[in-house]
Amino acid sequence: MRKNFGAKTWTYPQPVFILATYNEDGTPDAMNAAWGGISEDKELSMCISEGHKTTANILARKAFTVSMGTADQAVACDYVGLASGNDVVDKVAKAGWHTTKSEFVDAPLIDELPMAVECQLVSYDPESCRLVGKIVNVSADESVLDGEGSIDPEKLRPIIFDPIHFTYRVLGEKVGNAFKDGAKLN
Repeated sequence: MRKNFGAKTWTYPQPVFILATYNEDGTPDAMNAAWGGISEDKELSMCISEGHKTTANILARKAFTVSMGTADQAVACDYVGLASGNDVVDKVAKAGWHTTKSEFVDAPLIDELPMAVECQLVSYDPESCRLVGKIVNVSADESVLDGEGSIDPEKLRPIIFDPIHFTYRVLGEKVGNAFKDGAKLN
């Protein structure tokens, strides 16, 4: 038996993406966005409305970074989703974050968030709020790498947004091997 809830924006997981840009005066800006993901081989798509300061910054600079929100930075990640860059002069500093300029795009990397996808603007449709970025680099701090030099999700501790309960949750345990376990059914 299923219970029907109607049309809702409920999917799991919804990553906590932190988009970072530079304001017109060069100060870093960041916002929390959960509606997004990979849309092509080297493209990331997000749904962000036209009224965000971050949207204006992306359109002006043609670049942005997308960091994965982490468990130890959940409060700061939530803050940059609550406060508007149109009202708060330096949200990034108030979140307690520091930034380093990306080597690949005209956007900041948030030092306290150890993994980021660095993107160049491909397109933005204000009617659908769809932002598309070309992935030009993925960077990660060595502190979240495993012995083989790959990103270790247990060290990264990325969080997801639970849209049903309005909570953040840490990604969980490994339960299988992609592109392998299903072969047992052949």
